[in-house]
Parts: sequence; structure tokens; C-alpha cells
Amino acid sequence: MTVSSLGYAIIEATDLAAWRHFAVTTLGLMESAPGPDGSLRLRVDERPFRLAVIPGKVDRLVGAGWEFRDEAAWSACLASLRAADIAVRIGSDVEAANRLAHKIAYCQDSSGNPLEIYFGRAYDHAPFVSPHGLSGFVTGDQGMGHVVLPAPDLETTRAFYKRHLGFADTDEMWLDMTGNPADPKLGIYFLHANNPRHHSLALMGGAVPSGCVHLMLEARTLDDVGRTLDRCTRNGLHVSSSFGRHSNDLMLSFYVQTPGGFDLEFGCDGMRPDWNTWVPTYSLVADLWGHAWSAPPAK
Repeated sequence: MTVSSLGYAIIEATDLAAWRHFAVTTLGLMESAPGPDGSLRLRVDERPFRLAVIPGKVDRLVGAGWEFRDEAAWSACLASLRAADIAVRIGSDVEAANRLAHKIAYCQDSSGNPLEIYFGRAYDHAPFVSPHGLSGFVTGDQGMGHVVLPAPDLETTRAFYKRHLGFADTDEMWLDMTGNPADPKLGIYFLHANNPRHHSLALMGGAVPSGCVHLMLEARTLDDVGRTLDRCTRNGLHVSSSFGRHSNDLMLSFYVQTPGGFDLEFGCDGMRPDWNTWVPTYSLVADLWGHAWSAPPAK
């Protein structure tokens, strides 16, 4: 029942035009044909979409789409969830078709984050062509990237993903956010799926209004990252974190605020652990260098 990868992310948005400007005009993602639900569909590879932004009344993450290899693995995951009395809804054929999946199911994790669990891949065999000439993204069997979700019930939520979706530990951090030894540290767990990406999922202790801490896309080259950072600055977007390299996955990246209020990490050169020999780590610092954070300006 081990999950293969993060297949896609679905976002609800009050302003699709802002998302198009952010994702296509600034980042350089490719716009696909709209979805049957009126969504703005964005591609980064040979899949028809990896991000879908649907029009709505709030700005939030609707769901992370977790891909399973086949129906047997998908069914085993659903059986595990039901055995633990976790509510699961099987999606209709129309819902599955909207996500370009064979079959899909919906549930929530222990912290209330929505999950879309599916199997089946669809290709339209159209090449990814960036409006800004990006060379492409690291995807394939590694999935679209990673997602960091809020998890107020951190330990229980970590156990949920390991027990029912087959994730495994990669790394953990306990960060001092205030400088006061009496304050609790911020816990983050990094979990990997059945692919070489360092983590497809991370869980951060605490709640955020948008339901997402950040999404990550991994570009193929450092030049792609640098030029995208230039466009973000030139177009007046808030760069939440300067360029830097993380300590655990060695990703070279910056963070930019999306129209949804959460961040998008845009990086390259991430680590590819050998899971046959990997020992889960405890990183005492978040970064080797860089990644200076700044809050958005007050409105």
C-alpha cells in the first residue's frame, strides 16, 4: 500500500487571474486547457496538469493528490483506513475523470488535512513549453515535488501517514523560533514515498489558515532558479526567503508567496538518498547557508 508520489495539488482561489500572473507570467509554468470544473490547470512536465486552481470563495489548499502504483496498492490503503474507522469516500467516475485518474477516494488525515488518493496516470504527450524558456522540472516517478502540511496533532498525523499510506521517515527538525529556551520548539517531520525524492511530504506542528505551509517545485538547473527569482523580484512578488541551501535535502532554493497566502519553494539540486542504506536523521539546523526569512508587508 506504499504511496508512490505526490501526483498533484488542488488549490481553491478567489482570484484566478492573480494565480495565472503568478504561475505563468512570473514563474514560467505552462497553462493547459481549463478543467471541466473551470480550473486553471498548470503543467510542468508531460502530465496534463500538476497544479489545478479552481475558482472559489476562499484561498486554500483543497487537497494533495497521492498517487499509488496500481489498484491493488490503492485498495490496500483504503482497507487500512477503514480498519481504523477513518471515513473514506470513493469518488464518482466524473470526479476521477476530472483528476485524470482511474479511481479516486477522499479522506482527511489526523489534523484535518484533505487527501485525494488515486491511481492511474494520464498523458497527452504534449511537451512542456515554458513561456520563459525554463528547461523543465524534476518530476517523473518522483512526482510533482513536495508539500508541507500543517499538523497541530503532529505525532498522530505522522503515524497516520506511515501506517495507512506507507510513508517512511527521512528527517526531523525541532527549531527554536523565539530564542527563549522555555518556549516549545517547532517540530517538522520529513517523510518519503516510494521514490528517490528526499521527501514528498513534510508535517509542521501548528495550524495555518490556508491549509498549506508550502509547495515545492524542483527545476532542472540553477539558472532556471536564478532567472525565476529575478522575475519574482521584478514583478513585485513577496520573496519570503532569500536564496539558500537546506541542510537536510541540500535543495538550493528560494521561497515566494503565492496568491493563496502560502509559499512556493522554487529550487534545484535536491538530494536523492539510497533508501537501502539511509538512516533517518535529526537535523539540528535548517540551512547550511542563506534562506533569510521576511514577513510580507502589512496591508
